[in-house]
Amino acid sequence: MTERGMFGTQGTGDTSGYGGLVRTATSPGSSERPYGGYFDDIADDLERAYPDFSNAIEKVVVDRGELTLHIKREKLFEVAMILREKLLFEMCLGVSGVHYPTDLNRELHAVYPLLSITRNQRVRLEVSVSDSDPHIPSLVEVWAGNNWNERETFDMFGIIFDGHPGLTRILMPDDWRGHPQRKDYPLGGIPVEYKGATVPPPDERRSYK
Repeated sequence: MTERGMFGTQGTGDTSGYGGLVRTATSPGSSERPYGGYFDDIADDLERAYPDFSNAIEKVVVDRGELTLHIKREKLFEVAMILREKLLFEMCLGVSGVHYPTDLNRELHAVYPLLSITRNQRVRLEVSVSDSDPHIPSLVEVWAGNNWNERETFDMFGIIFDGHPGLTRILMPDDWRGHPQRKDYPLGGIPVEYKGATVPPPDERRSYK
C-alpha cells in the first residue's frame, strides 16, 4: 500500500506537513510459533491463565524484536487484568494513540506498552476501533497511572475510554474543535500572537518553489 504525506494540508507549497512524502506502508501479519526468546513464555502463560485466549487475541505480531498482542476491544479489560494479576505485568507505561486514515473501520489504534519488573519482560497490547465508533474500555481500574494518559489520547486523537473517572481534555481548551494529532487535522488556520505581532498559520506562511 502506498501512502502520500503524513498529515496536514495537501496541494500547497508548504512543506511543514511532509505533504510531498510518498512511501510504501506495510502491516505485519500474524507471526508463527516459535516467537523466540521469552515471547513464547508470555503467550503460553497467558493461554493457560485465560481460557478465552483464542477468542480475545486477533493476532500476535513479533516485529523488530517486540511482541504485540492485538486484542479485541471487548476483551481488553479481561486480558489486562490477567496480565497484571496472573502474569505480573505490574506497570503500564501509558497509552498512545495512532491514526491510520486508510485502515478502513480500524482507523484509530490504542497502544499499551507493559512492563513486568518481576519477570523482567515487556509486551505491548494494541486495540483497533473505527473512527465512527471510537470507544475503548478504560484501564484506569487496572493501572491507575493510565488516568492522564487516557485523557491525553482522548484529547489528541478522539478515542473515548469508557469507564474513565473523568474523561476531559488535558492539553487543549474544553471547547477546542478536533483532535490535533490526527493525520486529517489541518496544520494551519490559527494565527499566533507574540507580544502584539501576529504570525500567520503554517499553511499561509511560506512556499517553496
